[in-house]
Amino acid sequence: MNYKTSGVCSKEIQLEIEDDIIKSVNFVGGCSGNTQGISKLVEGMSVNEVINRLEGVKCGFRPTSCPDQLAQALKAYSHK
Repeated sequence: MNYKTSGVCSKEIQLEIEDDIIKSVNFVGGCSGNTQGISKLVEGMSVNEVINRLEGVKCGFRPTSCPDQLAQALKAYSHK
């Protein structure tokens, strides 16, 4: 699944999900170290657990962040 982000430096999030478990996450753009760290931390976690942990995280004064955009991508996946 590919998700076009909004309001953040990254442009897209590429996700591989199997049986509601996150297998891999790749952010296109954004702060490389942070997005790689997020990706490694959420691999192996359930979709709902990641949504619950990351939804609503803000980046400075922005109303969203790369972690929040990941949660939004997973919500879009869940509502398919």
